[in-house]
Amino acid sequence: MPVIGLGVYLNDECAGACEVALREGYRMIDSARYYMNEAQVGEGVRRSGIPREQIFITSKIYHHDFGYERAQECIQESVDKLGFGYYDLYLIHSPVTGKKNRIETYRALVDAKKNGLVKKIGVSNYSGKHINEIIEAGLELPDVNQIELHPFCQQRPIVEYCQAKRIAVQAYSPLVTGQLDHDVLKRLATKHNKDEAQVLIRWSLQKGFVPLPKSSRPDRIRSNTLVFDFELDRHDMDALEALDRGEEGAVTWNPVDQP
Repeated sequence: MPVIGLGVYLNDECAGACEVALREGYRMIDSARYYMNEAQVGEGVRRSGIPREQIFITSKIYHHDFGYERAQECIQESVDKLGFGYYDLYLIHSPVTGKKNRIETYRALVDAKKNGLVKKIGVSNYSGKHINEIIEAGLELPDVNQIELHPFCQQRPIVEYCQAKRIAVQAYSPLVTGQLDHDVLKRLATKHNKDEAQVLIRWSLQKGFVPLPKSSRPDRIRSNTLVFDFELDRHDMDALEALDRGEEGAVTWNPVDQP
């Protein structure tokens, strides 16, 4: 899995963004059925000229489509919309709707993997409790848990759980919508001659996460990759760690506490 990807939520015409991103060196795109742009992702890949096998593409099934049989149908629909015969990663979008639906939907992902429709499977917005249900059902561990992650919402118990289980942690909303003007971010951006978004992406990388910044602007898509020529030192990381506000720091729905 690449170390950084392009998120395409709220980007209904994302073919152009995907094309730009791939030509700028991105090799991962994160979509979902809920985003209603899986076909656009496929179009962007084709327009980029980058061979499909060099690109890691993700989609997710939303809770309105949970249940074994419906999930099977939806996975096939997703694959057909993308237009390449498979996904590299397919996730359950959230733990909403309860244990029975979660497990039956996950079984559908396991079978889709066996049938070659997806290469890896995982979850999103899951706590350790939800992943324990998968273990108790005798099913394979998810390859990935994608959760909201940034200095203001660090979700440490979930991160520690996933790292102990060797489940990769992807970070959505890594750029903290509406808070890029925080004094700590501005100070570190000035110190490293970077912008605040690049500081946040670098923090995510140094924490061992896979950040998924989203943008439709070519200049921002490009600049969000310019994060490998500097490093945050211990004092920088400590300052960012101190920003954690737990659940109150979330800027999205973050349904990790679902029963």
